[in-house]
Amino acid sequence: MTKIVVLGGGFAGVAVARRLEKKLRADEAEIALVSRDNFTLFTPMLPEVSSGGLEPRHVATPVRAQLRRTTFVLGEIASLDIASRAVEARHPLTGNVTRLEYDQLVLALGSVTSTFGIPGVAEHALPLKTLEDAETLRNRIIAALEQAVVTPPGPGRERLLTFAVVGGGYTGCECAGELVDFFHSIVRFYRPLRLADVRMILIEAGKSLLADLPEKMGRYTTRNLARRKVELIIGDGVTRIDEHGIALQSGTIVPCATVVWSAGVRPSPVLRDLAGVPHARNGGILVNPDMSAIGTPGVWALGDCAWIPAKPGGDQNDKSAWYPPTAQHAIREGPALADNIVATLRGQPTKRFHYRSLGTMASLGARRGVAQLPGGFVLTGFIAWFLWRSYYLARLPGLDRQVRVAFDWTIGLIFPRDIAELRLYTERGQHQSEHDAGFDPPAPPA
Repeated sequence: MTKIVVLGGGFAGVAVARRLEKKLRADEAEIALVSRDNFTLFTPMLPEVSSGGLEPRHVATPVRAQLRRTTFVLGEIASLDIASRAVEARHPLTGNVTRLEYDQLVLALGSVTSTFGIPGVAEHALPLKTLEDAETLRNRIIAALEQAVVTPPGPGRERLLTFAVVGGGYTGCECAGELVDFFHSIVRFYRPLRLADVRMILIEAGKSLLADLPEKMGRYTTRNLARRKVELIIGDGVTRIDEHGIALQSGTIVPCATVVWSAGVRPSPVLRDLAGVPHARNGGILVNPDMSAIGTPGVWALGDCAWIPAKPGGDQNDKSAWYPPTAQHAIREGPALADNIVATLRGQPTKRFHYRSLGTMASLGARRGVAQLPGGFVLTGFIAWFLWRSYYLARLPGLDRQVRVAFDWTIGLIFPRDIAELRLYTERGQHQSEHDAGFDPPAPPA
């Protein structure tokens, strides 16, 4: 039978496998999905995990629970050979290698954090791409408050109580807003600290927040965060991060102990040196309108790691010429790509991917948000926040997860956030998480 291998267990990869199961008979093809995690992370809700608003397990849906007859392989990509049509996956715990041969290969490996080669980012900043990242950030904040309580007033305490987020896009703005809510909820437990002692900073090198969205959304976000005492540094980029703080292009030094890095992403490093497929300037895979890799039969790509043309002859510097790497698009790309694989196997013509965005949304915390609806209509404030929650709750895979998240939100209306510092992640897991996020920390002690 035809062997189909899907690499990646995120929105895009799971959507492909589910559609293939529906369209192909059991005797028509064997389907396998390889992922380094055995769950799909609902990334839009990750900032709320970092602020203690949601339990980590409630935004993670097991891959096996979403598939019926697809063979699931837990492993990291050890090797990928387009010429011999084979993939090797290494189990993260045992190190055992599983070899999978394929006739059709789907690349859905997503993206990792980009440091842009700025000195000190890998060593001193925290990414926000995985569950371990969110838990690490939450524990770092709580540890800083605990240490500040026993530190005499002065520069040392001020540095501990200064928290900076670098990057004014979706993740940066949502993270800053959620952390402000977190501080409002928990600082009262840390006497003699006061809320006014905590300094929250958002740094954006560009000219505005949410620069890729309508100007009204950026203006509202700026006003909302400033009103909630978030210090905004806009138009001044980071040149260096060290153990003392952040150095900016203007020469300003921002002393701080905790830095969240959300300034950009790049495709998975597994694809960067992959021979046999054409690459875009950032390492992503260039594909045809039907999501097949250019000049490489049997290879397909979608999601964050693919450049899918939205119009013919697109310039790589023209963002409007390519579909954006968002969860909204990945969910739709998956079924379309699966349909094209089915058409290829049955000798039928494939179809170009076409999708018109339903809009964009961002939650700013404090029951406020921004949203762009079809037709360019913009909502701000409580209505936008309520729409954000309603839409993403409906998109969360699994009724059990939807109920658990709704319960977390209800509990959050009554009780303060939890301040227990649970160091449940392993040292190896933490280093692996940082490596997977695009950082290269020192190897953990033996």
